[in-house]
Amino acid sequence: MDNKTNNKNSNTANSSADNKTNNPTFLSEFDIIINENNILKEALSNLNKELERMKEPPLIIADVEKVFVEENKRRAIIRLPNGNTFYVNIPEKITLRNGDTVVCEQRNLNIIRKIEHFIEDDIEKFVIIEKPKITYNDIGGLDEQLREIKEVIELPLLHPELFERVGIDPPKGILLFGHPGTGKTLLAKAVANYTHCTFIEIVGSELVQKFIGEGAKLVDAIFELARKKAPAIIFIDEIDAIASKRIEIGTSGEREVQRTFMQLLAEIDGFKNLDNVKIIGATNRIDILDDAIIRPGRLDRLIEIDFPNEGGRLQILKIHTKKMTLDKVNLNKIAKLTPEFSGAELKAICTEAGYFAIRTKKTKVNMQNFLDAIDKIKTEAEDESHKIMFG
Repeated sequence: MDNKTNNKNSNTANSSADNKTNNPTFLSEFDIIINENNILKEALSNLNKELERMKEPPLIIADVEKVFVEENKRRAIIRLPNGNTFYVNIPEKITLRNGDTVVCEQRNLNIIRKIEHFIEDDIEKFVIIEKPKITYNDIGGLDEQLREIKEVIELPLLHPELFERVGIDPPKGILLFGHPGTGKTLLAKAVANYTHCTFIEIVGSELVQKFIGEGAKLVDAIFELARKKAPAIIFIDEIDAIASKRIEIGTSGEREVQRTFMQLLAEIDGFKNLDNVKIIGATNRIDILDDAIIRPGRLDRLIEIDFPNEGGRLQILKIHTKKMTLDKVNLNKIAKLTPEFSGAELKAICTEAGYFAIRTKKTKVNMQNFLDAIDKIKTEAEDESHKIMFG
């Protein structure tokens, strides 16, 4: 009797287990629970890893000043960003040389690893990837200056065999100088658009760094990058920020600017050959530039970008009005009414004339709009000159 009861109970249990196994609803719920459990475990593991990563102390970047061997051990002198230098050991598996960049542990300054492309990645931001849309056809009144730029910059890069046949070395660079708004940067943009070479754009003030030697190191890295990516053009806008006349007495900041300037001179006319690297400098203040930068052998060709003459002003006006809807506008008369106007001011006149037309709810710009715009630009220019004179 008892055996029959036990058999009956076991059969009942087995049948219920079989029912659960054969029940698709139970299987799907069980699988969902297992999957959710696995997801939670993975999320917990990731959070623990992130927590451990956040607890790690930050590393510090240093420059290797000198590498040498002492007592059969490799040593190095490293310089931190704050200017302090330290004497450290070099791990066996790391190969270093002077000028390398390394990552160190903050507490004991143990060298962890070497950074291969730290400086190169930092200066890649100066390289113009997307070429400007300015062309030579967008520049008016600078025909003579364009000819000189093509001779000095483009011709040696595109046809170096001509200079080999004649037996002369092409100039290393040019200096564009003149009043603000006359088209110096515009010319550089047109060169960048036309030439199929690497174009590196720098503002002079970007080369002025906080710590001693950083500016000179940046200049060296920029020229090294230009040599690697040659043919290349280095355009230094507002070059007077680092190339002004040197003085004997100055602050520590001025001395650092002079160090950067001397590195620039050494790169232009030093032991390292520039090869197919050309330099374009631009400034509004040629009167304060050091004689060393504009002597023959460095920036050989000095090109003045002056106010356009009447014919040049007419060309500039035609360029800026070619997309405008005009109503009986005499551009020749406007060119005569704007003596000593820069290209930027002529463009401003066209823009203001369009605003005057919009204010009167017209779709065409007439001659009176241009006359009003000329008066407005003249008034603004006089106000600016008054501020300069009397502060």
